[in-house]
Amino acid sequence: MEDTFYKGADISWTTQLESEGHRFYNSKGEERECTALMKELGLNAIRLRVWVNPKDGWSSKEDMLVLAKRAKANGMDLMVDFHYSDWWADPAKQNVPEAWKGLSYEDMTKALASHTKEVLQLLKDNGITPKWVQIGNETSDGFLWEMGRASKQMAQYAGLTTAGYDAAKSVFPDVIAIVHLDNGFNNDLYNYIFDGLKANGGKWDMIGMSLYPYWSIMYKHVKSADEAIVRCMDNIRKVSRKYGCDVMIVETGMESAKPEEGKEILSRIIREAKNNTDGHCKGVFYWEPECKPTPYVLGAFTENGRPTAIMEAFKEN
Repeated sequence: MEDTFYKGADISWTTQLESEGHRFYNSKGEERECTALMKELGLNAIRLRVWVNPKDGWSSKEDMLVLAKRAKANGMDLMVDFHYSDWWADPAKQNVPEAWKGLSYEDMTKALASHTKEVLQLLKDNGITPKWVQIGNETSDGFLWEMGRASKQMAQYAGLTTAGYDAAKSVFPDVIAIVHLDNGFNNDLYNYIFDGLKANGGKWDMIGMSLYPYWSIMYKHVKSADEAIVRCMDNIRKVSRKYGCDVMIVETGMESAKPEEGKEILSRIIREAKNNTDGHCKGVFYWEPECKPTPYVLGAFTENGRPTAIMEAFKEN
């Protein structure tokens, strides 16, 4: 059994930031390429999103490949996050890609499988083997709405998930396929989705969770970061037991304006994920630490491209 604990970051915005003239520096003020800087900061994995046909080209399969090559060059493991949309896919929106609109369910499963294979084959042709793939992003109510909306079409959501799973395995038989939901503290949500997948032949190897104490408090789902973390760790133990699989926190983030507090919270999440989940949580990934504090409030870098104290949590653990 593998005992590596993964400390990762999704840095998909990097190429776009570079194109706008943004640069990255370590705490000594020495300029670094972003992926190399993540390695220097104690990370061993990179997560990259891929959209189907993004209108400006960012997070296309070709753009993702640029960063995947850098992750490989730095000896870091790779997670590919399929959004199955031309733009952001999350619990508030799971829009069908323009090119797939009007397809029947059967043709939609084929389009999804074909796209999944195409993206992964591109990596393979470039000598890159991802360790994990996410079949959808935060699919807390399924994806490819309305066809794959879990609350209305659970069987179709399961079928589409399986199509992605099988397609990924056809290119990389050993890749770990993740189904990812938000609100990692919400055990009812995870039971609902994974019971539904299981009942309908849905396949997955690992459960991915988002854990954002900041948003969870703001939307009044929890009263404190402490509650979010305690409940999330409890949920990890429960779902890993119930479904017989490992778990990863594939997204988290702290308030960039409060770096010392953020460091403390992130440090605790990493520590507990490693030591308080019966060995079933395999890693913690920060979502877009490298971005500027405006407009995104949960990054972990300053406006001028230097890591804040938040990033020290990775080295501490």
